[in-house]
Formats: sequence, structure tokens, C-alpha cells
Amino acid sequence: MLRKLIPAGLLAVAALAGVVTDVQQVMSQGNFALAEALLQSYRTQRGVTPEYLEALSWLARGELYTRQFEKAEANVQETKRLALAELKKRPLDAEPHLPIALGAAVEVEAELMMVKGQRGDALAFLQQQLAIYRTTSIRTRIQKNIHLLTLEGKPAPALEETAYLGAKPAPLVALRGKPVLLFFWAHWCPDCKQEEPLLAQLRKEYASKGLVIIAPTQHYGYVAKGEEAAPAEELKYIDEIRHQFYADLLDVPAPVSEANFRKYGASTTPTLVLIDRRGIVRLYHPGAMTMEELRAALNKVG
Repeated sequence: MLRKLIPAGLLAVAALAGVVTDVQQVMSQGNFALAEALLQSYRTQRGVTPEYLEALSWLARGELYTRQFEKAEANVQETKRLALAELKKRPLDAEPHLPIALGAAVEVEAELMMVKGQRGDALAFLQQQLAIYRTTSIRTRIQKNIHLLTLEGKPAPALEETAYLGAKPAPLVALRGKPVLLFFWAHWCPDCKQEEPLLAQLRKEYASKGLVIIAPTQHYGYVAKGEEAAPAEELKYIDEIRHQFYADLLDVPAPVSEANFRKYGASTTPTLVLIDRRGIVRLYHPGAMTMEELRAALNKVG
């Protein structure tokens, strides 16, 4: 792990070792000056690469979350400018780093608009970006940010339920009169596994109120250790993960559909969506939740 202070002679070596991880580590220690130095050293030696752009986008995110808004604005605009220049040379999804960088830049730019009180501008910007990148991998991430601004209080989008594991899922419209908790998860996701006992306990506590849990997942194209897999092989692996880590939820319907993740903008796993008895979304939450947070949300829908 990088220390807060690295001798100047080692800076170049550190920057070449893995710039994304290095920048993340030093920012986690609050050392933004060293993160900037690592990026500058890397760029001097390697130039602008997709890895550099991802690391730069992480710096912008870190600056946003620590309320260094001017620096975040400058770095997110630099990320976008350089990413768009890269897109003139190759498709967005030719490798994984550039989509992460550009998706983060779009996300941070919208969040900076929200900080300034420009909610309408942020929504218009995200909708514009969604139209531009609808056929790329960052579509889901952009949709997530639109949902964060708009989905609560709106009818829940229908789920694609043709393929599934566990019990046969009922259409959301058929579940009117019951609270429904959607738990978007991935077979590789450690936070999802940690959420399992909470969901199992909630199902017991709220059984008398008719709580229904549905656990959408999707194919990612690989299985253990990142080994590429055909859909049928991956589906078998997903079911093995369910039996190993979700034993208390095996009867919970688990629709398997990439369309559901795009529709709900579930680029973060887990993503939790609470739907009230009238079919209206009352909670849209990318990321794990505590038991207290989940109970508070469920108590509100009655």
C-alpha cells in the first residue's frame, strides 16, 4: 500500500504500477496532492491512456465527495474532453477503462449541477447523455442517475420475467396491494451477499404485511475468477451462488434479464427499490442498506 509520503524517486515507479489503484489508495488517506502527482507522473511517461482517464475520474469523484467543487469541476471537464478525443479513435466499449471514466464524468457533472441547485439542468443533461450513449455500456449508469432524480413517486417499471431462478415471478401489476422490495444483485457482488441475512430477516418480520421480495439478476459473461462463460453455463453458476450464499431466499423469484438492469439503472449492486401497495416507487437506493434503513423505509409504506 502506498504511504502518504513517497520519495520523489519512487513516484514514477508507483505511477506505472497501477495508476487507478494507487490514486484510489492515496485519496482514501486524504492525500489528494499525491494523487495529482501520481497522475501527472503517469501522464508524463505514458501519455493519456484509458487507465489514466479512469484514475482522473476517480480524482474528480473524490474531490466532489470532499466538497472540493472547483477542482472536481476542472477534473471532470478534463476527463470528458480527453475521453471524447479518445472516442474519435475507437468505440467506447473497446476496453473497460474508458466507459468507467466517461460514465463517472457524466455522473459527477450532474451531481455538481445538483450542488449548485440546478436540478432541472442536471436532469436535462442526463437525458441528453442517455440519448447519446443509449447503445453503450454506460447507458445503465446514466439511467441510474436519472432515476435518482425522478423514479421515487412514479409507477414502478414492469420487469422482464421470461427467464428466472427460484419461484416463478408474478408481474408487478399482479402484486398491487402488497409492498414489494426489488433486490438487484450480481453473482460476483460481496455487498449483495452481506445483504442476504437482512432481507431474510425482513421477510419474516413483514410477512404479516404481505411483503414480497423479488431478486433480479443478470448475465455478466463470466463465472468464477473472471472465466468467460456462455449464458447457459453462467446461469448454472448463478444458481450455485444462490444456493451457497442466498440459502434463506431460494424461493424468492430471481428474474434473469439484462433489460431489467437497464430499465432500473442498476449499475450499482446491490440496488434496492421499494414499491408501495399501489405500485409506486417509494425508495430507489443504489448500494447496500442497513437493517435500520430498510425497516424505516418499509414502515413508511405500511
